[in-house]
Amino acid sequence: MALAEAQLYAKVANKPRGRSTSALLEPLLAKGFPAHIAQKALVATGQKTIEDAVKWLHSHCNDPSLDDPIPQEYALYLCPRGRLQSRLQDFWKESKRQCGKNRAHEVFPHVTLCDFFTCEDQKVELLYDILKQVGDSFSQSFPQSISLTLHSSPSYLGFFIDDSQANVLKEFAVAFSSEASALADCHVKPSLKQFHLTLAHRFSPHHLKTLEQLAKCINPGEPCQWVAALYSRDMRFVHYQRLRALFQYKPQNIDELMINAGDLIYVDPRQQSDASEGWVVGTSHRTGCRGFLPENYTEKAHEADTWVKHREYVFDTASRSFTKTEKEPNVKPNGESHSLSMSRSVTNVLSLQKAALRRGVLVLRHGERVDQVFGKSWLQQCLTADGKYYRPDLNFPSSLPRQKDMKQFECDPPLSCCGIFQSRLIGEALLDQEVTVSYVYSSPALRCVQTAQHILQGLKLNQKVRIRVEPGLFEWTKWEASRAIPNFMTVAELVEASYDIDTSYRGSFPLSSLVPSESYEDYVSRSSAVIKQIISACPSKGRGVILLVGHGSSLAPLTRALTGLPSRDSRGFAQMVQKIPSLGMCFCEEQKEENKWQMVNPPVTTLTHGANAAFNWRNTIMED
Repeated sequence: MALAEAQLYAKVANKPRGRSTSALLEPLLAKGFPAHIAQKALVATGQKTIEDAVKWLHSHCNDPSLDDPIPQEYALYLCPRGRLQSRLQDFWKESKRQCGKNRAHEVFPHVTLCDFFTCEDQKVELLYDILKQVGDSFSQSFPQSISLTLHSSPSYLGFFIDDSQANVLKEFAVAFSSEASALADCHVKPSLKQFHLTLAHRFSPHHLKTLEQLAKCINPGEPCQWVAALYSRDMRFVHYQRLRALFQYKPQNIDELMINAGDLIYVDPRQQSDASEGWVVGTSHRTGCRGFLPENYTEKAHEADTWVKHREYVFDTASRSFTKTEKEPNVKPNGESHSLSMSRSVTNVLSLQKAALRRGVLVLRHGERVDQVFGKSWLQQCLTADGKYYRPDLNFPSSLPRQKDMKQFECDPPLSCCGIFQSRLIGEALLDQEVTVSYVYSSPALRCVQTAQHILQGLKLNQKVRIRVEPGLFEWTKWEASRAIPNFMTVAELVEASYDIDTSYRGSFPLSSLVPSESYEDYVSRSSAVIKQIISACPSKGRGVILLVGHGSSLAPLTRALTGLPSRDSRGFAQMVQKIPSLGMCFCEEQKEENKWQMVNPPVTTLTHGANAAFNWRNTIMED
């Protein structure tokens, strides 16, 4: 157990316990559940129904922390409802699409009244009563409308609340805090800083102008109903990342985690040293169980996706009446709105931006390489005693290109048969989406040239678009196991092997300029220079896509340089690259009017598949 976690357990283990008067508790006790576990289930499901609590208990039957006395953390937020909420959700969606995720996307639009505090499970109902009582006492003085003023800085964008109205909200927060501290034995700190509703936080200054343009499309005077809502979260996982399962995974080994599509998983980045490449160790939010799972079965989730909404007080300024709503059909607990409408002004901004798009750049990693499956000794596995190639497994390529020295393949391996299939599949998907590829650039590595060739075949562009071999696209040379630049096949050898190579192209970076074990700064500088030279070499007329086939290390330096973002820190670079699968891709679109490029969703979906281990029928079937 980690030190911080041990201290957390010691802090709460010996606290005096009160009694719950919950009408939902008795039926659970009658079913035979211990009182403390039944209370834990009720709190974890927002004390809504017995059915929800029973379902949670069954899901957590193997949860090793089921008996632990750690309570939930609670926060009180003021949230908008109605048309203003819809406009804010439009901004959330559009800002993420155009500028990528920032810290504000982790939580739904809100104003913080009281930040997170702990409350024992058996006293949570007191918080509900306090919220209603304090809400009632402020129902007449709550502002008829709240004035919001847009404020921006290099790393923050949001609405500030008028001081006179903010003072009423602060008084409400202080009153709730005082009552909760006195009646529920909670140490609650009301928010007393400038009251604000955050739109974007911790973003690159490069995106400030775009974010401001989108924010100005929000009319803060839109009709709105304000709701004081009480949320909870599991305090053990505050600093963890959240992942959402895209597919079901059934464990193959005892230390693996069972996940269903839609499951949320807590992952601690500091505890991944035991995980193999492509795997993470995490804890299921649904079951509480911990184990290894394939990372490519998941996507990043938002922090608030794992929160639980308990109760809310609706400030009905029209009728000045109290309404307590357990379920809102058009609002999810994480604040997402079912309304898909977008304001006319936002639509106009998008249409202008789409009209300005001219070119696209698709950067992708090569397909599965043969040594990735069969290890570094793959070449020894497929050569006869007299040095002739044969196919010991169907995932070995049917043949190898002719080279004078076969050993050169050790440092410049080809694609596996699955890698060839992957590449052709991507080409076919691009064809289905009617993507027009006008130029193709490839790293000189054989696996990249082959990937480009088979993508062109899938696009039915072989013989029509030629591959420009660009040495500057080769991966970070520090990662070369041989500590030397591989002896790549020459352009003449590639042409002789029937690859569609542009023989007239002269690379921006000659092979002789590649330096073994280059520094990270030199690699980033090389990537930045090569993408700029490629863009300038391709005419800007038309809407064609420039395809760049490189390595896992290529995606971030090339696209960040193109979009004007600063380079990633070298310390997390290797970990990031390990997460990029075969044919992992990024797509950038040009916005001509603003003279910039921005990252958007690729034109085709991701390619995911499972492992298929070698099978020996004799050892498996015949042996007892």
